[in-house]
Amino acid sequence: MTMIDAQQEILSVGIVGGGLIGIMLAAGLVRRGITVKVYEQARGFREIGAGMAFTANSVRCMELLDPAIVHALRSSGAVPISIGDHQGEGRDCLRWVDGYSEPSKILYQLDAGIRGFEACRRDQFLETLVKILPDGVVACGKRLEKIHENDLDDKVTLQFADGTFADFDCVIGADGIRSRVRQHLFGEGSPFSYPHYSHKFAFRGLVSMGNALSALGEFRARTLNMHVGPNAHLIHYPVANETMVNVAAFVSDPHEWSDKTSLVGPATRKEAMRCFADWNPCLRGLIGFLPENIDRWAMFDTYDYPAPFFSRDKICLVGDAAHAAVPHHGAGASIGVEDALCLATLLAEVWVSTRGKSSTIRNQAVAAAFDTYDGIRRFRAQWFVDSSRRVCDLYQQPEWADAQRRLKAETCFEEIKDRSHKIWHFDWNNMLEEAIQTYRQKMGA
Repeated sequence: MTMIDAQQEILSVGIVGGGLIGIMLAAGLVRRGITVKVYEQARGFREIGAGMAFTANSVRCMELLDPAIVHALRSSGAVPISIGDHQGEGRDCLRWVDGYSEPSKILYQLDAGIRGFEACRRDQFLETLVKILPDGVVACGKRLEKIHENDLDDKVTLQFADGTFADFDCVIGADGIRSRVRQHLFGEGSPFSYPHYSHKFAFRGLVSMGNALSALGEFRARTLNMHVGPNAHLIHYPVANETMVNVAAFVSDPHEWSDKTSLVGPATRKEAMRCFADWNPCLRGLIGFLPENIDRWAMFDTYDYPAPFFSRDKICLVGDAAHAAVPHHGAGASIGVEDALCLATLLAEVWVSTRGKSSTIRNQAVAAAFDTYDGIRRFRAQWFVDSSRRVCDLYQQPEWADAQRRLKAETCFEEIKDRSHKIWHFDWNNMLEEAIQTYRQKMGA
């Protein structure tokens, strides 16, 4: 097909999944004049009210996608993770604390810089973020059933469970850890299509700042602290304009996860207390302020079967759909934001460079852009998946409980620093320059 008509002028992108990364990517595409539609299988935006944090680098990437994203983040109650330290120049620090034997002993501290991490409640951020998109961009209650792709010259067709269809120039899977788009790319019987259990689970919840202050004291409650110990670790930091403290207690589990259809199961505060029965009193006090009935979150990831590719022709994966990781670096969403910025930049190149040209060239350009994205993003993202497993092993070393071997355990922090800096100080500008240059080379520009 070579005829040029008015319809061909509109580059259309279908995004499957209305989570944080899908909505941010949509905002970035809309800002660049690209037609986009987001399909979310839930009937409304009801994210879990747990806490999360973004690196300073990823906040800069959000700003490049669309400054309105950063405004949504901060207006939804985001605060620097170490707000209690904000005196003088106000630098954020990550602290690793002895959670097992010596209460409040700081083992290691790493400077993340001014507003090095900004923490928020996931549900509040998503609720605010959706509002920056124009009316009609997001459709809820649309569960993807199947993807139809024929020739490179044809549209990609999404088929939904309600019997409706939608055609796009390209499709992006932002549908999370159990991605249907990923299953389409690799086949429903392939182990590459699914996440696998990391043999860790987490008790997660929010504690009021008042209760956190009574358990931890002023300094601990208002700063991020990682409590390390044998076969478990716990992280907490302030969220929601410093009115709440997010708590995540991670425990090793030698068993298989029993329910493969759900990553969340019921648990109780008593169960969490038992898992940390031998830990120091202030930490047990914090766990004691969790609600009586809580959730047990299974930690699944793509470590065992990393995706062989992130894109094929005019379909690609982004965020957890591409590289789901366990949350031990606290930066999984930040890596997804980098993905979104790379994709938005490349699709803007497609839009500008193919305007007024044939649909054949447009389709080739989309495939080239997605292939460029795969080449630039896949190795970093899969390194991040591996590194997230590795740092958890370091946090949960059995040697933390052995006084004669603790010195061996403490040698881990230099490695943790190197891994953290690779995430925090990522050169997004170089990523964008390389992406544009590689795409133009593929297109013979």
